[in-house]
Amino acid sequence: MDDAMDDTDDTFEEAPGDGEYDDSGLEAELREAAAILDPVPAELRLLAVEAYALHDLDAKIAELTFDSLVDAIPVRGAVDVPRMLTFHTGGLTVDVEVTPRGIMGQLLPPQSASIEVLDGPRAGAALTADDMGRFTSEARPTGPFALRLRAGGEVVVTEWMRA
Repeated sequence: MDDAMDDTDDTFEEAPGDGEYDDSGLEAELREAAAILDPVPAELRLLAVEAYALHDLDAKIAELTFDSLVDAIPVRGAVDVPRMLTFHTGGLTVDVEVTPRGIMGQLLPPQSASIEVLDGPRAGAALTADDMGRFTSEARPTGPFALRLRAGGEVVVTEWMRA
């Protein structure tokens, strides 16, 4: 009977290398699994690379300071309410209203400017802000977008937002 117990004890011996795991190839295996099971669509990868190429190193970034989807008090019964966005950098404020019919906005302090609607790898609509700082576009962005403004020798780019 003692011999049988000795045999049982041998089967539970520690395997060589227990407690020590070599994870040097783990990251590569996880990346390969993710690429196979949940690949990044080629269009999205291309859009990301081209959007980064639009990055303007000399531009000031206008940060989002108000978004009606987050900051506004909802109105009961309101349908198709325009989205109001406010961006701010230094002494410039950019108010933007996004509606199903397009976008409109105003620069404060009022000034004329050329504006590009960035909505992908290439600049979209080219707009002009009048002397009162007002601008409009009949094309509503369908995905992520930003505005690039050129006024008074400065370039300002708003944060990217989803329409």
